[in-house]
Amino acid sequence: MPGIYLGAILFSLIGMMLIDGKYSLALRVAPLRTTMAVLGGTVFFLAWDLVGIATGVFVKGESPLFVGVMLAPHLPLEELFFLLFLSYLAVVMFAVFERRAAARARRTDAPAVERRSA
Repeated sequence: MPGIYLGAILFSLIGMMLIDGKYSLALRVAPLRTTMAVLGGTVFFLAWDLVGIATGVFVKGESPLFVGVMLAPHLPLEELFFLLFLSYLAVVMFAVFERRAAARARRTDAPAVERRSA
């Protein structure tokens, strides 16, 4: 069934966007910075793929799950969306860990509360 792989990637990307939007992790907080980081990461990984393809390290396997659209030899359309998802996932997870570290620092800096026994 062609398109299942691309559909799964898009489903995951939309899910990540919903999580990001709900918790205001990256895109809502800093839209330009998030967009630039995701595009920069995607371009970096795409260049990495192209070098790997040129040197013969990466080759496209055959699968009935691919749409069949090739952006370049051994570079299916799904790869572009996967790299976009991977970069966005990295940005969102960075925001999650940054927020958790800040919360932990606030808890550590907060004065201790004494408990009184009843």
